[in-house]
Formats: sequence, C-alpha cells, structure tokens
Amino acid sequence: MLLCVSASHKTASFELLERLSVPSTPVAPLIAAHDECVQGAVVVATCNRFEAYVDMDEPVTAAVALGIEATLAAIEAATGVPASELEGGYTVLGGSEVAEHLFSVASGLESVVVGEGEIAGQVRRALTESRKLGTTSAELERLFQRASEAQRGVKNSTAIGRAGRSLVRLGLELADSRIADWSTQRVLLVGTGAYAAATVAALRDQGAEDISVHSPSGRAAKFALKHGLRAVSAETFPSAVAHADLVITCTTAEHYVLSAATFAAGRGAYETAVTSGACPVDHTARRLVIDLGLPRNVDPDVATVAGVDLLDLETIRLHAPLEELQATDAARDLVRDAARRFTSVGERKNITPAVVALRAHVFGVLDAEVARVRARGDEGGQTEQALRHLVGVLLHTPTTRAHELAETGRADEYIDALSALFGIEVTDPAAAPAALDQRGIADAG
Repeated sequence: MLLCVSASHKTASFELLERLSVPSTPVAPLIAAHDECVQGAVVVATCNRFEAYVDMDEPVTAAVALGIEATLAAIEAATGVPASELEGGYTVLGGSEVAEHLFSVASGLESVVVGEGEIAGQVRRALTESRKLGTTSAELERLFQRASEAQRGVKNSTAIGRAGRSLVRLGLELADSRIADWSTQRVLLVGTGAYAAATVAALRDQGAEDISVHSPSGRAAKFALKHGLRAVSAETFPSAVAHADLVITCTTAEHYVLSAATFAAGRGAYETAVTSGACPVDHTARRLVIDLGLPRNVDPDVATVAGVDLLDLETIRLHAPLEELQATDAARDLVRDAARRFTSVGERKNITPAVVALRAHVFGVLDAEVARVRARGDEGGQTEQALRHLVGVLLHTPTTRAHELAETGRADEYIDALSALFGIEVTDPAAAPAALDQRGIADAG
C-alpha cells in the first residue's frame, strides 16, 4: 500500500520546514532500509513542503504504523529533528488518498501560491533522485509518472497556471508598489540555480535592466555570462549590497549569505562611491531585500538596518492572493478523476490474484472431471470440449464482476466470497499468476 507523510506550509512553520530541508544525508534510503516491509520511498522536499511517499508491503500487520515509524526515524537521523518536534506538524495519508494528494501537489494546487509552476519539476526531480538512490518501486514509479500526466492535463485544460503565480513573481509584484521604474533599479541577485534563472526572467518581464549576480559557491561568472549579467565577486559583494536598490537571494546555502554586518561592511565603499560621483542613482529611497531561500538566506537582523525592508517567504505567504475559484475547481475535478483512474488500475491489479485463484480452482475441478470421463471411454473428446466451453461461459460473469467490484473499491468482498463459497484462500498473490500460466489456462474461457 502507498503511504504519504507530509509536512507543508499548511501544517508546519517555516522554521520547521527550514530544518527539514537540509538533511545531512538523503532521507529516502534511510526509510527504505528501516524494515523489510518497506518496498520503496520517494522524498519530495521543497521550500514549502517535506513529503515522504512510501510503498509498504500491504499484507504486513500495522503497515501504516511501520511506515510512519520508518519515516520519522529517517528524518531524525538525517536532519536531527526528533519525532516529538514533528508532532502536530505533519499529516498522514494512505491508500487512494495518496494519489489525489500527489496529483494536487504536482499541479500546484497545494502550493503557497496556487498554480505556481516550479513544483511540477521538483516532483519529477524527486523521482529521478530516488531512481539514482535505488529506492523506487514499481508502484511508486507508476504513482509519480501518473502525477506528471495529471499535472500536464491540469495545465493544458484549465486556467490554473494563469490564476496562480510563482513565489518569485509574487515577491516582485509585492515590490512593484514601491518601484516607479524598474529600468532604473540596481538589482543584485544572490544565487545561480534554477530558481535564480527564473528570477532573472521575472525581473526582465518587470522591465529590470541593471542586474548583477553573486554566488556564494563561486559560480557567478558562468551564470552571468549565460544570462547577460554582471558578476559580483566575494570581495565586492558588501559594496554591491549597499549599492543595490533591490537584493534578491535564492540559494541553497545552509548559512546566511546576507546580514546587517554585510551592509555595514559595504557602507564605507558605498559612501566613497557617492562622494566621488560614481553613484548617480538616488539612494534616499528605501531599499528592499527579498529572501526566497529555504533555509533562510538572510539574517533577520537585516530588518534592523536603517532604510532597508526585508520580505521573506513567510511574508509572501501572507500576501498570497485568493484562489480563482472557477479555475481551481476545474483543476481539482481533473485531479480527482486522474486519482480515481490510478486507483482503479491498482484495484484491478490487486483483484487479479483472486481471479487467477478462482480460475485455477475451477479448471482444476474440470481437469479431474475430464480425466474421469476419459477413463470411461470418451475417446472422441466431445464431452471434454463441451465441459471446457461450459466452464468458460460460467467463469465470464464472475471474472467481469471481479473487475467491476475492484474499480469501486470492493475487491475485499470478492475475495471473501471466494473463501466462503469455494474455500479458496488468496494467500500468495504474487505466486498465483505464475501458477496459472504454468497450467496453460490463462486464456481459457
């Protein structure tokens, strides 16, 4: 069975999500190694959520409890956050709920800003990472592949992508009220990853022209060349900070890349630039720092620097716009339909061993009866042919009914009926199809 342990901006504080986002070791392998009943694990970790999708061996007693135990133990081992601190900060989903939740997440319906586009790529990368780590399973592969299909369906069939906006664009829109002309703004970007590239595109859409970039990891020059920006070295970074109208940080650094001390260090160089006339821009207006990092890139003490305002993810979340209900409702309908199809296919797969067991039982009885008829001298085989045709006809309705029940979530009723009527116990689902194939009766009837 599938299980999801989810901590998101809806259930946990950004401080807790921050701590979960920087594991010292990958979490998925720790979950998978916890117990032999764990079939696989995929972890989706973004700035707004930390989710573990776990495939459990369903016949195991208390599979849900074991899955939660494996996940919480892995989180503590990788991040240092004990289960006691997570209490109340996460939710647990199981069975058919898992597919609908992941499909909603991938489609941007569970994001801080409904419809934001970054999450779809993050979900795909989570599966890719788990493949590299060797922690996926057949059912998790199917789940995540169907999630990507559902996301594309939502994107192509609804206006949800236009209704929602990415965190980057929302942050810039919040900044827009204080900026009269983006083309005059001196913008300093800190970070060179995919999020930074999205930020550059959003800045240019706003009309920003003067953009420079700094990388704590030393990749600024390469990024600047690719995107037509100016690179800022570590030595000139404080001066660039003090000189900028807008600073945007979006790195994965585990330490603060900007603090009040950074402004203080750059103030002297900034004042020298103003005195020499090398700073023609009017810096009497308030300046803005937008921190898009998780963990936080900016020390909260920046808010105490005179003339500087700090906008972080927590604040952006509070200003997230109301959902456009029509687009969101249509998107959720598509997600629910996709989840039902996913569950239906899974139920059909789960009922197959029972159907196989019934056919094996019936054809076993048939073989015994045919042998008895042959022993009585039916050399022409007419009786055998008639019996096999009869059995095929009789099995058609029970087989069809099995799949119908499975699609409505009533597979257990069918399995119980087999036990009550025929004494058939489906105890080894994995072995039943193989046994049927060996008898050569998989296509009979």
